[in-house]
Amino acid sequence: MSKSSRPADGSHRGEERMTERARLRLPRDPAVVGTALPGSAPGQQPNGEANRLLPEDRPVHQWYRFVLSFPPHLVREYVQRFALGASHRVLDPFCGTGTTLVECKKLGIPSVGVEAHPMAHFASQVKVDWTPDPDGLVEHAAEVAEATLAQLSREGIHDDLFRSNSAISPKALRTLPPETARLLLANSISPLPLHKTLVLLDCLRRRADVRHRSHELLALARAAVFAVSNLHFGPEVGVGPPKADAMVVHSWLSAVHTMATDLRIVRRLPDVEAQVHMADSRKIARVVEPYSIDAVITSPPYPNEKDYTRTTRLESVLLGFIRDKAELRALKAGLVRSNTRNVFRVDDDDTWVAGHAEIDRIARRIETRRKHLGKTSGFERLYARVTKLYFGGMARHLAELRQVLRPGARLAYVVGDQASYLRVMIRTGRLLADIGHSLGYEVMGIDLFRTRLATVTREQLREEVVLLRWPGGKASLGG
Repeated sequence: MSKSSRPADGSHRGEERMTERARLRLPRDPAVVGTALPGSAPGQQPNGEANRLLPEDRPVHQWYRFVLSFPPHLVREYVQRFALGASHRVLDPFCGTGTTLVECKKLGIPSVGVEAHPMAHFASQVKVDWTPDPDGLVEHAAEVAEATLAQLSREGIHDDLFRSNSAISPKALRTLPPETARLLLANSISPLPLHKTLVLLDCLRRRADVRHRSHELLALARAAVFAVSNLHFGPEVGVGPPKADAMVVHSWLSAVHTMATDLRIVRRLPDVEAQVHMADSRKIARVVEPYSIDAVITSPPYPNEKDYTRTTRLESVLLGFIRDKAELRALKAGLVRSNTRNVFRVDDDDTWVAGHAEIDRIARRIETRRKHLGKTSGFERLYARVTKLYFGGMARHLAELRQVLRPGARLAYVVGDQASYLRVMIRTGRLLADIGHSLGYEVMGIDLFRTRLATVTREQLREEVVLLRWPGGKASLGG
């Protein structure tokens, strides 16, 4: 997952755009570029194996996780390579659901995360909070569950699949406000499971305990997506066959018990600071202290047509993070422009890469191909622009980031090649390395993490880790 606009009149564009245009000469040494991480070479394992959650990594990470999250073992690889320890501080500027933060906390390394998506920010906050008493959490959840089941019973509704609820009139079921309901993917949750979920949420509200509330809500987000809803991920989010009924309370309690089990394990570890800020990663100096970061380990969004607000829409709506189109628009405004659905008329991040020869070439090729294929939809007309906005947003982020890095800070950015825009190849890693170089970063190499199979072309796309080093020096916004 990843991360509004400056004045629309463009008065600051000249002073904020990049001033350095040096072209990067990436080293040809295969030991530096294209080196696969141990155990993740495409010839050795299926592509998905490198990105899977290992059994030993399940505690806390499994509480709530994006289907495309990068794995904890990758974080450990770079913690070890960067020789990080308790005296260092790690930043994840696109922290998503907190993979880097949780893993650093487990390893005893202070960390800080920045995330613009409120649902992901909430998940990260909860996952690095190991203060709840596990027994108290289970006890309170049991009380809420009992109250919820009692309310459902009074309505003649059962929360198991062995007794039919077919006699229940749809008119008797709770629903979301119309404006809120319209935000959901059509048929993403069936009426009866939604009713049960809303009853459970109401009981959680009425019996709220500040010591447990956040963890209980995150458990509900997980249960709603993976046990209650009609959603499926493959890896794109979609809607499968409707479930006429689902075990809502029992699925939620199972998620709470998983949390309690994990808390009993991790609460034995030394307490380590882990901060999470909800902010735009392109304005990171507003929330992270100057010269306080020793390393960055992150996976920003890629330039493609994945709308990350769509992937998390159900739980974002249920938990109240998005209630109408205005709030959804505001959310999108704080994200790096990685897809056409979060592009706005006033956006000007593209000025940060104005004159970049390769990015200009890619944008021209996308537009030429669009015209050749006769593609005329509004989204298709934005393909070339969003490519420039994406790399401009990443340039803006990297420029701002220099203000919070200590001299010698090491950075690892997990990014992937893309061919989403009319099959025009975008070598994201090389372009990001080039932008970093133009902003004064040293390029230490590009590691191959894994390959992915392109959905349409069936071509193998590289997913890479761009390695940078900040030597120190002037870090003004203009470069």
